[in-house]
Amino acid sequence: MQKRQFIPFSEVKDKKALVVDSAHANGVMLSHWKGAPTPEAVKDDTSAAIVLNALRQNLPALDLPYVTANHFDIDGFVGVWALLNPELALEHEELLRQMALIGDFRELDLNHPLAGEALKLVCWLNAKERDLFYRPFEADEMEEKEAAQCVQKFRFFLREFGRALQNPDWEQGAWEDEVGGVLLGYRDMYKPETKVSRHPDIGLIIIETPHPLHYYALYSRTQGFDMVLTCYEGNKYELEYKYTTWVDIASRPTLPRLTMAPLAARLNELETSGRRWTYDTVTETGPLLRLDGDKLTRSETYANPTEREIFTSSIPVGELKEEVVKYYRDAYQGITPKYNWSWKEIKELNR
Repeated sequence: MQKRQFIPFSEVKDKKALVVDSAHANGVMLSHWKGAPTPEAVKDDTSAAIVLNALRQNLPALDLPYVTANHFDIDGFVGVWALLNPELALEHEELLRQMALIGDFRELDLNHPLAGEALKLVCWLNAKERDLFYRPFEADEMEEKEAAQCVQKFRFFLREFGRALQNPDWEQGAWEDEVGGVLLGYRDMYKPETKVSRHPDIGLIIIETPHPLHYYALYSRTQGFDMVLTCYEGNKYELEYKYTTWVDIASRPTLPRLTMAPLAARLNELETSGRRWTYDTVTETGPLLRLDGDKLTRSETYANPTEREIFTSSIPVGELKEEVVKYYRDAYQGITPKYNWSWKEIKELNR
């Protein structure tokens, strides 16, 4: 079996490598990014799952000595680690798949027998990343950008992760606060005060719950949906496209992302609070429509709803829900879900 090593993304131009959760012309792509030429036989929803499929199938294209990625996140890290530790990875395959789903799509399903262990490991990674390095997207604000900065994270976690995998309770102090918050929020998602309504024709799920929750809890009931409208007590709202539509997922067809601009304009006509409805472009990882969202950094937008202030709107919840559903019902007329929307197709639709 080929012995592999991790290299910084900047070195791929000179060394042909396995490129995980990223894209580069001088590499074999194992990535769910839109348009990435990942071998058809191994395609899956997460990049880590693609890597695991390739290892399981002993894909001939894996016969390269180098592995890289252009950013650090849980899905990409799991894929890189698996390529460097193939036997251990296949031994823990289902646990690693769960980690990638929780980390990338935030879809925690505690009915899965390994989800609890996967959650501990994901929260351990989150805590160590935050405490020893920097939060996701904070490199945007730094002089040295993510592709270069993330190398230090990879080197640390590639060294330490095997120990955590063998015994997730080894560093319980690192993950227990976040895990505890997720589990409390998960319980809230199944209380009578939380109401969930689904609109599968437009890929929208509406969650009405008293207060903001950790994403892993909030998105625990969103499998199969790509937009989430959250309505909290006090007329506090956020609408978000999930990361499931930034990538190519293999498990189901999706609708393309459509601009939130006309919806924001309509809500601003109705809004009398003095605040403005703002929106992110469709190419953002998780476009967010909310009051005063343009005052958030990318790092704050990516952080959990519990970590940012959500402002009170003058629009009653019933009217807000109607406006959102009506806008997307009209916007998606004549558009049929399909696999693998390209960014070119999405941008042309949004013109």
